[in-house]
Amino acid sequence: MIDRAAQPARRVFCRDCLIDHEEAIAALRRCPACGSPRLLRHPERDALSLAHIDCDAFYAAIEKRDDPTLLDKPVIIGGGKRGVVSTACYIARTYGVRSAMPMFKALEACPEAVVVKPNMAKYVAVGREVRRLMQELTPLVEPLSIDEAFLDLAGTERLHHASPAITLARFAKRIESEIGISISVGLSYAKFLAKVASDMDKPRGFSVIGRAEAVAFLASKPVSLIPGVGQASAAKLAESGYRLIGDLREAPIDKLFRLAGKDGPRLKKLANGIDERQVTPDRETKSVSSETTLDVDLSRFEDLEPVLWRLCEKTSKRLKAQALAGRTITMKLKTADFHAITRASRLPEPTQLAARLFAAGRDLLKRECNGQRYRLIGIGASDFSAPEEADHGDLADVATPRLKAMEGALDALRARFGDASIGKGLSLRGPQRTSGASVTSRNPASEEDPDA
Repeated sequence: MIDRAAQPARRVFCRDCLIDHEEAIAALRRCPACGSPRLLRHPERDALSLAHIDCDAFYAAIEKRDDPTLLDKPVIIGGGKRGVVSTACYIARTYGVRSAMPMFKALEACPEAVVVKPNMAKYVAVGREVRRLMQELTPLVEPLSIDEAFLDLAGTERLHHASPAITLARFAKRIESEIGISISVGLSYAKFLAKVASDMDKPRGFSVIGRAEAVAFLASKPVSLIPGVGQASAAKLAESGYRLIGDLREAPIDKLFRLAGKDGPRLKKLANGIDERQVTPDRETKSVSSETTLDVDLSRFEDLEPVLWRLCEKTSKRLKAQALAGRTITMKLKTADFHAITRASRLPEPTQLAARLFAAGRDLLKRECNGQRYRLIGIGASDFSAPEEADHGDLADVATPRLKAMEGALDALRARFGDASIGKGLSLRGPQRTSGASVTSRNPASEEDPDA
């Protein structure tokens, strides 16, 4: 929390005992009722309503909640030694472990870490429960991912009998008691600053950036703090003398156009604390995908093909669960030296079917099997339509309706007997093996799957 001792708020709220004390003393460092140091004070505390909520080390926190023996241990959520870190708990982070770090490097940094394979179904269920509780606060909830969202609580004071700040502090306490994980809250008047604030005091944080302090606060921060400014963009700006956000405040627009194109004016606005974006609750899903890091690098089409099929089945299941059908199919590959390759194909009509995803992905994969070795493969769909518009076929495509009927029957069997009850023989094929494409029972696929 940003503490302005020289500008004492008239009230101070304890985030542990949930008491709002009047006539707060500037020098007060602990709650006079319970002794907690977690006090919420800010001159603009009750005037701000735009928040960013981020679950703390989400996947790891859920695993620790479900297995108390992990509470005091470094925990890494990720795949095998060739995978990457999905989430590291805060203990593991003290060893230098970070998200997206290759697993072998993470285990070199923290050899005593407990590695837990991702359980996406469980994480999605918890994420939905957190989302449901958010929507009890306000209908203006804009999800960013499974574990974070923007909220606009303007006008909710009468409903909750408290200012948005107090409502959010109570909400954080409720998440801990009812769901068993913790969140960090950033409160401000703009999306950009609310998200910056939520990262300032993790875990279990609550930070506030008000209007009066925003420009001064941003001035000394690196330009890379601005969303969309990556390492290459930051280096390009630094070459022209724009290393800090404060450097951008008076930068000529024409110069920023030359350096950042159409993004130039946005950079200048954000540097001056201006972010006019509204919280949009109906944020559309842009893509649905599945990917896996392979146990060994593979180059042969025959070895990658069955992996692709399993990923198509997963992506198809997700499309059907979300009532989406995609027209653009995108395949992702990552080479042994971590170079990413993406290839896309547009279908004549949208689809939800694993077989049609596979047919498009298979053609894309064949073109890339030229001796290059790959460590990761993924398949996804985008450019969405309603399911009613998908998989009709036409006079020249009589196979699609049959595929749709067959997959519908298989889906019904899986719903009754489990996902592992039935599948294609192709999915059983491993490296250096061949098999037919007959339907047969099989065990669940074991590949890493970080997408939700």
